[in-house]
Amino acid sequence: MFQSFTDKSQGEQSAKRTEALRQELLARQLHGFVVPRSDEHQGEYVGAHAERLAWLTGFTGSAGAAAVLADKAAVFVDGRYTVQAEEQTDGTIYEQCHLIEEPVTKWIAAQLRPGSKLGYDPWLHTVNGVKLLRTACRKVDAELVPVETNPIDAVWQDQPERPSAPVYAHPTQYAGQSGADKADVLAEALKTAGADASVLTTPESIAWAFNLRGSDVPHTPICLAFAILRRGGTAQLFIDKARLDEDLLRQLDGLVELRPTDEFEASLGDLTGKKVLIDPAWCAQAIETALVAGGAHVVTGADPCLLPKAIKNPVEQEGARVAHVRDGAAMVTFFRWLAREAPSGQITEIAAATKLEACRAETGLLKEISFDSISGAGPHAALPHYRVSEASDLTLEDGTLYLIDSGAQYQDGTTDITRTVAIGTPTSEMSDRYTRVLKGHIAIATARFPKGTNGAQLDTLARLALWEAGLDFDHGTGHGVGSFLSVHEGPQRIAKTGSVALEPGMILSNEPGYYKQDAFGIRIENLVIVSETPKGPGEERTMYGFETITFCPIDTAPVSVSLLDDAELDWLNSYHLDVRTKLSSQLDGADLEWLMAATQPLAR
Repeated sequence: MFQSFTDKSQGEQSAKRTEALRQELLARQLHGFVVPRSDEHQGEYVGAHAERLAWLTGFTGSAGAAAVLADKAAVFVDGRYTVQAEEQTDGTIYEQCHLIEEPVTKWIAAQLRPGSKLGYDPWLHTVNGVKLLRTACRKVDAELVPVETNPIDAVWQDQPERPSAPVYAHPTQYAGQSGADKADVLAEALKTAGADASVLTTPESIAWAFNLRGSDVPHTPICLAFAILRRGGTAQLFIDKARLDEDLLRQLDGLVELRPTDEFEASLGDLTGKKVLIDPAWCAQAIETALVAGGAHVVTGADPCLLPKAIKNPVEQEGARVAHVRDGAAMVTFFRWLAREAPSGQITEIAAATKLEACRAETGLLKEISFDSISGAGPHAALPHYRVSEASDLTLEDGTLYLIDSGAQYQDGTTDITRTVAIGTPTSEMSDRYTRVLKGHIAIATARFPKGTNGAQLDTLARLALWEAGLDFDHGTGHGVGSFLSVHEGPQRIAKTGSVALEPGMILSNEPGYYKQDAFGIRIENLVIVSETPKGPGEERTMYGFETITFCPIDTAPVSVSLLDDAELDWLNSYHLDVRTKLSSQLDGADLEWLMAATQPLAR
């Protein structure tokens, strides 16, 4: 849920802050400054101290940027956050631009004058990102200038302190591999890449590599740190040692050398003459600059943790299955409550999302929700990444669809599930679209494909039933999911741009959708694990498929059975039998009764 900043006082505050930034830029002889929504680690979530974009503009989404020049400014968001940006930013100060269709680079190339100096913080932009900015500046004979200290920090008087919460061990009983075992895997990866060392910059990679977890950012159990791996298996971890609990210190003993965070940049100079692997899509420009200045030979390639982290080991897979059964039971408790209370006309989007989080908390094992719940009623469900605010909070009304996309962080697994439910009786149009989305979901769930297949090759399956009716959806069909880590994990994905081959052990979402602007939206999401399927008679290729691990009834009220073929109807009934089998022992009383009714098989 986001806070709306449309009131006059918030607009005045943004105006004062923007003017303070302009004065600071003038003092530094800069003509403009780019403000990304990022920290030094380029993750989806950032700590309060790094919410510079939100502090300056009011926009609190998880992706975006701003550019501030002496006489104009713009905020850049993608289609997920258009409505949110309109509510949260003052249009008289910040022009609103589409992050993809009119990116920062295009805007500054049109606005900068020859000889202008555009500032940027090299710790907050990736190597790849800076290349794009530099090219844009050169087109108009402007200069891209790195700043030594961030000018926003100079004018942000009450900027929060950096996170200092305890960092704790992620036990092998959940991780499935010791840190020493992972060190061997990573050493081999460096050898394959032809590198002597690698700089780890993403907290998820560090959390995975050393089996540690933290709470430095919302929703993702990570700590903000850097690490340097060497091919011989040794590693340096740059973090405040005082933050590490005793279990973690014992776990890391003999595995890593602990160094203070403020020694990280200088330590890059110790890699003189070494071939050092960095991932330019995630590594801050400041790191590459320090490596080159120190005489290292930079090798670019994927983060060595990326693929082994994505391929879950058997312990992580089983943990995910157990977590999803627990989560499914909490979902049933929520939906039974919703079925009872929604007809009253008193339940709002915020009330529903709050109740669902409470149901998960009642498990006693919830660590955090895995992202801000997308709780959309009626027309709000047509916004795929809608964020409810007190100003936008709608009541669930009869004759509408309600979409709830939510997830949880448990120590044994991360969950992400979307269900769309009919409040009252759906229209024939709603039923048609809902059933076509369901057909796409089933097509992915039942897909069988040869080894080497990537997500782009499967993405079409989720869309065919919609295409037949001249319809589509504008987001990917599925993203990777971590193991008590990020709910959005690469490199695997099912999307038009999904170029990475899917491998057994990868966890992905299966979430086709349909959205009719200002009317209703539909999405049905389960998580799946890629698995090898048995070879049949005469089959020559190694074949993979998906094991569905999310267990929660799919609302059958909007289903148009006539649109389902026999195999699809069989899948839906079989899935509901599995849901009933998995969850019955977790529920009792009215919750169990609701489950039994919700999983009754459909017939023609």
